[in-house]
Amino acid sequence: MVSIKDPLAFQVFNEIGIINQLTNAAFAAVLPKGMTIAQFTVLNHFIRLELDAQSPAKLARAFQITRPTMTSTLARMAKAGLVVIRADPEDGRGKLVSVTESGRKMRDICLNQLAGPLAEANALLSPEIMGELLPLLQDVRAKLDSQRD
Repeated sequence: MVSIKDPLAFQVFNEIGIINQLTNAAFAAVLPKGMTIAQFTVLNHFIRLELDAQSPAKLARAFQITRPTMTSTLARMAKAGLVVIRADPEDGRGKLVSVTESGRKMRDICLNQLAGPLAEANALLSPEIMGELLPLLQDVRAKLDSQRD
């Protein structure tokens, strides 16, 4: 009996998905109490892209989640003092989100907490492998991102 091999693209993205699940579980285990991966990724998004403010709608699109899901995450973050949500001066119905100094500090705390899992990854994968993977993954991300609405 001939086995039908899964398409190459499926195999690649399946591996990436499994890696994502494994790393999310490792990261979630060490994040500070009350901090979620969703909240950390929002903080990281702002800081990585050096954003001053962004609308909840744009954040939802960036993370490929619904607006209500993003609104819920942002409300919990605002309650914790990690972000501030204010009226958009250019759109009376719109809101703008900004990371607070506490949010920036929390991202740093999270990165420090992630030192253990990151050290484990560094022990398993050589700097050469990581160096080879990074530009390839960045290229895949950029190409896929360019196809979004």
